[in-house]
Amino acid sequence: MTTAPATAWVVGTFDTKAAELDYLAGLLRAAGVRVLTVDIGTRSAIGVADIDAAAVARHHPKGAAAVFEPSDRGEAVIAMSEALSALVRERLGAGGIQAMLGVGGSGGSSMIAPAMRLLPIGMPKLLVSTMAAGDVSAYVGVVDLTLMYPVTDIAGLNRLSRTILANAAHALVGMLQHHAPTDHGADKPSIGLTMFGVTTPCVQAVRGLLEADFDTQVFHANGAGGRTLEALAAAGMLRAVVDITTTEVGQHLAGGVCDAGPNRLDAAARHGLPWVGSVGALDMINWGAPSTVPERHQGRTFHVHNANVTLMRSNAQELAAAARRIAEQLNRARGPVRLLLPLGGLSMIDAPGLAFHAPQANAVLFDTLERLFEASDTHRLIPLPFHINDPAFAAAVAEQLRAVV
Repeated sequence: MTTAPATAWVVGTFDTKAAELDYLAGLLRAAGVRVLTVDIGTRSAIGVADIDAAAVARHHPKGAAAVFEPSDRGEAVIAMSEALSALVRERLGAGGIQAMLGVGGSGGSSMIAPAMRLLPIGMPKLLVSTMAAGDVSAYVGVVDLTLMYPVTDIAGLNRLSRTILANAAHALVGMLQHHAPTDHGADKPSIGLTMFGVTTPCVQAVRGLLEADFDTQVFHANGAGGRTLEALAAAGMLRAVVDITTTEVGQHLAGGVCDAGPNRLDAAARHGLPWVGSVGALDMINWGAPSTVPERHQGRTFHVHNANVTLMRSNAQELAAAARRIAEQLNRARGPVRLLLPLGGLSMIDAPGLAFHAPQANAVLFDTLERLFEASDTHRLIPLPFHINDPAFAAAVAEQLRAVV
């Protein structure tokens, strides 16, 4: 039995980038990939793509007029983006998309990226974008969207652009035709763990104790990592959360750069996943290079982690605020909760003789949690006389996870 070739969408504005889009589509077809070209130009002619702009626009909730009637280009671009996303949702449900390849400048990228983010994690999604050399967080979100910088503007084919576009096309072919090896542990329940450099020993020890029975997925608690964890939990892709490193809660409240937003801990609060966690790295607020630290923090205790990361020791007020937020979220949790407190220190540099050792500030964190956390048969607060990176603390985390999953 032969398998039908996958269907890849090649998406862009055919009114300005038809030559590049047709070039990409031709390379994919030559490699045996079934292609649908999709036009999202707001001034395109009819019939220049397999799915023309008018067909895309009709998927806007208010109809094609919402795309083509506005005189303001920005309004039309936003409407076309909404229409493309609606079309992608429809075709995904019918199994009509297995990959997406797009090209765009700032406008095209803003239209294509939201639709690409609708594709499931693991489905190939590659965007050749002139915006790829800057801050790409608005385009990528928390999915596995691959961005490629075209070096030149996307304004006609030349020796350089042909080479880079060919690399993009052949990269997509590789994603479609070469799959990950069979996962013989796919029947293991997946759990999400959170880690910072300063909690790495704990998380690595917990992984070692659990990976024989669980598919352990570690997320860097740098803001994007926490948002990713919460998104996977909301999508039902995790069985439980081992949230060792909740620094993102404190970062959000204090304005640090590792901010995962206000919905951190929603995996427990809203989605009812079993939650076993701690207060790892809440002793610090992250900034960029030293020159980026807000002037209002003059006189605080700092530790230069590297040239681009400056750590500021959390004070008692900031730790109390983080404790209140953690207790509020965990008290709402519908599933089992185990909050373990490492009374010996919160991070690798929070230990006697090290830069962030401040037991009085930590005591405010612990006292606030003990006062506000609502213990019950399913929700337990467990103080332990260990540093967070002590092997005994990791063993207790693993034991509690096994008890609730």
